[in-house]
Amino acid sequence: MYYTIGRKRLSFLLKILLLFLFTSIHYCAYSQVADSLKAASLRTDSIRVKQAAALSKQFDFGNLIRDILHPNKAPDSTHKKPSGITIVPNIASNPTIGSQLGIKAVAGRKLGNDPNTLLSVAATSASITTKGIIYFYVNHNIYTPGNTWNFQGNFVIAKTVTPDEGLGIGRNPGGSETDQILANPARKARALNSIYLNLREKVYKEIQKNLYVGVGASFDIRTQIKQKDTANLTPYNIYSDEHGFKRGDYRADGLLFNLQYTTRDNQNRAYKGIYVDAGFRVNSTLLASSKSSVQFTTDFRKYFSLSAENPEHVLAFWNWGSYLISGNVPYLELPGTSKDGTFRSGRGYTSGYFKGTKYNYSEVEYRFPILANKFVSGVTFANAQTANDEAGTKIFEHFQYGYGAGLRLLFNKATRTNLCLDYAFGNYNSHGFFLNLNETF
Repeated sequence: MYYTIGRKRLSFLLKILLLFLFTSIHYCAYSQVADSLKAASLRTDSIRVKQAAALSKQFDFGNLIRDILHPNKAPDSTHKKPSGITIVPNIASNPTIGSQLGIKAVAGRKLGNDPNTLLSVAATSASITTKGIIYFYVNHNIYTPGNTWNFQGNFVIAKTVTPDEGLGIGRNPGGSETDQILANPARKARALNSIYLNLREKVYKEIQKNLYVGVGASFDIRTQIKQKDTANLTPYNIYSDEHGFKRGDYRADGLLFNLQYTTRDNQNRAYKGIYVDAGFRVNSTLLASSKSSVQFTTDFRKYFSLSAENPEHVLAFWNWGSYLISGNVPYLELPGTSKDGTFRSGRGYTSGYFKGTKYNYSEVEYRFPILANKFVSGVTFANAQTANDEAGTKIFEHFQYGYGAGLRLLFNKATRTNLCLDYAFGNYNSHGFFLNLNETF
């Protein structure tokens, strides 16, 4: 016996069957996606728990204050994530500024839920020094969720006092005019006083994993430039007159074009990874710059963790360079000692001790924990600088060296913020104590 089905009923049944198949397929797909998302979420949670557990074993200034104020309080067993904000007195010292007193705030956090997003950091400070320097700044290095965008910028307004040791790299004490200036404290004490304003912002877009292209602008303005030594034949006056800059004020305003590649695991204190940034700065009179110029800059940093059990054992390398391609740059904006983006290069010398239109700096540092709870660590380091001058010395012909060692106190374990205490030595009897928050590079 056969059972016949009408066309309408057959059509209805086919629709029901198709709807069932469609629903089943989507349900399976949805289940797979849900399972994948759940697994990713579990992996993220697992990573966070492991990171929190590792942090709980470390001891920082927050723990120290807690132990002093609440000595009988039981340790936190919930692995609660510590605060990423550090507010401290800004006590610093180095040969350039003398001793400094002020207040400083440093913040760090990862935006969004992607565990691969790099740490975003920001800082602000207001301070005064024994050499009459008054300084206020705000800076930031922000990565959006997934590292799609990176925003880097700073604002600085300051009353500065800058030593004037002349152009070039120097050779041996007593060998040349530059060497005599560098070797004789009485002759190199030509301080330049000025009011300084800097506004810089760069925006990077990730175009491939870890690779960014960036554009930005920088405005460097100096006014009320005065020198206690009023003689006409000072290095600053000679250079300014020869290159067409006013002695009392100038502007260096330009556009920035950069490529960046980074795999660092932390912006404050990397254990592993690489950071490369290269680009052009184009100063233009169309932007109110006193003179037009083109500079090429490079920044390379590489970090090797030497122990899986104690990743704080790190060998770190840094190379920074700036090279004038065309035009003229104001004397106080020439690349040189401690003229990198963070003003931290050249430990052992004052800011601008060596400088030229072309300048290159290299440093190697070994970082190691001292206490098992990572509260106290140590570093040793050595650096080398080279520059050209207008007397015929070319870059890489002569080098000046510095070296030293220091201690690190863990200030904020959530952001790997260290209090850094270094003592460094250089040539020409140059040496000094350097105190800062966060690693030099």
